[in-house]
Amino acid sequence: MPHSLTVTKVEGKPGQVYYPLKLNEVPRPKPGPKEVLVRLHAASLNHRDFFIRQHLYPGISFDHPLLSDGCGTVVEVGSEVPSGSLLIGKRVILTPIRNWDSAKDGPEEPSKFGAIGGSVASPIGTASDYALLTPADFEPAPAHLSAHEAAALPLVGLTAWRALSTKILNGDLQSAAGRNILITGIGGGVALSALQFASALGANVYVTSGDPSKLERAKSLGAKGGVSYREAAWDKQLAALLSPSRPYLDAVIDGAGGDVVARSVRLLRPGGIIAVYGMTVGPKMDWVMTAVLKNVELKGTTMGSRAEFRDMVNFVREHQIRPVVSRVARGGLADIAGVDSLFEDMRHGRQFGKLVIEISAPEDESGAKL
Repeated sequence: MPHSLTVTKVEGKPGQVYYPLKLNEVPRPKPGPKEVLVRLHAASLNHRDFFIRQHLYPGISFDHPLLSDGCGTVVEVGSEVPSGSLLIGKRVILTPIRNWDSAKDGPEEPSKFGAIGGSVASPIGTASDYALLTPADFEPAPAHLSAHEAAALPLVGLTAWRALSTKILNGDLQSAAGRNILITGIGGGVALSALQFASALGANVYVTSGDPSKLERAKSLGAKGGVSYREAAWDKQLAALLSPSRPYLDAVIDGAGGDVVARSVRLLRPGGIIAVYGMTVGPKMDWVMTAVLKNVELKGTTMGSRAEFRDMVNFVREHQIRPVVSRVARGGLADIAGVDSLFEDMRHGRQFGKLVIEISAPEDESGAKL
């Protein structure tokens, strides 16, 4: 019998409660005429999943499977799916968002937009043996990626892609070459994806972290240099790393908030951009007068559209980018302790890259390889 993972509701205040994981036996779905059945091989965690377990995310479902990121193989198609027989046996990456087609500024209907996984807005989640989809709900997996790597890509890749390509480069990818870009909090999935994308485009990427070993690993992935945000004068240390021919930052990609504006504005060129996709330090950040006088642009950015997801996957395929996987729990969905250990890695910030659950065996019913 197939399985899925959900959370169980227990009493507690948001931020103090921690919902336990629940393993469920579920029937194998049967695709309708226009549907596709995907056997999941691997799924990965995002911070939204940790927030869901703390009731710090809106629209939580206690019935729908957790997790937004997954890779699997098409094993069955409905009778009305165009060229459906050609999909059988194809490895795919699930689209992690719903109801945002292509609008640049944001979802066409914001009230309907959301991510899959543990959400009342969609019954789909990748912490499941099977996912029932439409052809619009996935992209072909790049052939150079393992299932673990492909499962590590969707949500963080989409978020990083929108921050870089849409918010900073305004769609002009060629303009990235030679720019100085600071990416904060390296080690998280979005930050690492942004590093890989920007480096592939020829940008000079600098990073911050509180862990010296993560700074060194980032350099092996293409970062020009890095500084510890635990140092009181990290902004001055960063300034010393910049080339005399371009002694300023063009942009910042940030997921922490806090004092990033006050610190980075000293290094940003006039008209520089700060793209913020999260605020893990706190829900507020300071906006200083220096930023106003330098015409700095502060841009909020979220996940991204279906069109941006397609562009991101194609970019990964073209540039042979491999998402960074921190650790894989290989016991499957039934190994609750193993899955919980991944959440503990996230809680304590131990990961460098994505935390992945191997769901199916290395060779499943369609012969797909992990």
